[in-house]
Amino acid sequence: MGNVLIVAEIQKGKIREASYELASFASKLGKDVKSLVLGSGVAAEADAFAAKGGGEVLLVDDEAVANYNVDAWTRAIRAAVDATSPDVVLISNTPSGWDVAPRVAAALDAAFVSDCFGVESDGGNTVFLRRVFNGKLDARIAPSGDVAVATMQPGATPAFEGSTSGKVDKLDVSFDGLKAKFVEVREAEAKGVDLTKAEVIVSGGRGVGDPEKFQEVIQPLADALGGAMGASRPVVDAGWLPHEYQVGSSGQVVTPKLYIACGISGAIQHLVGMKASNFIIAINKDGDAPIFEVADLGVTADLFEVVPALTEAVKTAKG
Repeated sequence: MGNVLIVAEIQKGKIREASYELASFASKLGKDVKSLVLGSGVAAEADAFAAKGGGEVLLVDDEAVANYNVDAWTRAIRAAVDATSPDVVLISNTPSGWDVAPRVAAALDAAFVSDCFGVESDGGNTVFLRRVFNGKLDARIAPSGDVAVATMQPGATPAFEGSTSGKVDKLDVSFDGLKAKFVEVREAEAKGVDLTKAEVIVSGGRGVGDPEKFQEVIQPLADALGGAMGASRPVVDAGWLPHEYQVGSSGQVVTPKLYIACGISGAIQHLVGMKASNFIIAINKDGDAPIFEVADLGVTADLFEVVPALTEAVKTAKG
């Protein structure tokens, strides 16, 4: 059956939502689940992770990993691999994941698969799903060898639900002679919202016409619904909105409860970033637009007639 090792991330003292998503991926493999939690003073978080999908958790509680350090993380993950003998290591496809995962794979002489949106067991083999050719195709990859290291897209699956009866054990790791050291964290000025956490997203495409219309038409509907505004890649490429608003394979992969696509034709690059939404409404004048293939409700009409009317209807319903 084998083991799967999850590498959990701590962000601002808490385990990231993306790590609970890794637990969800791991639960699909039919393997024993082990996890590694790295940080300083995070024993309570390790207990919480063990109780929610983390399985048997190894805790490395040390000042050397209080903040991300690629040298220390690589050393700790290798120690966890030695302790658990996994055949699959799952790491979130985050900036720190991009940095550490290939180093771990190289150190273990293991297979490496990056930026996956799914994983499954097929006849006893672990198969990873990732998008290729700018999202035009989905690839199924079955790594060979004893160990496979993979990074998984945040937001590509819901976080683990329910409770488990895991346990926490401390893992002692020597951090003597580290070649890298943590200096400081510099945070960019917050802009917009994290679309991966939004329950309602109203997105606009090139059909909106110009950047001012996003503020006049798209944003008001997002505000009325208590949601966030998103955009397609052509909008961002044109400079109408910053990149943090982009939904798609080269932007953010989102799974809101409600996704409203306004003036978006539905290029593959965009569809792969939002087709897992719980309910999709598409508004487009072109009845043959690909966006209607994934929509639960399609409206073939002028968005400048439908969206303002919908905004007013929502405001009226909310009183």
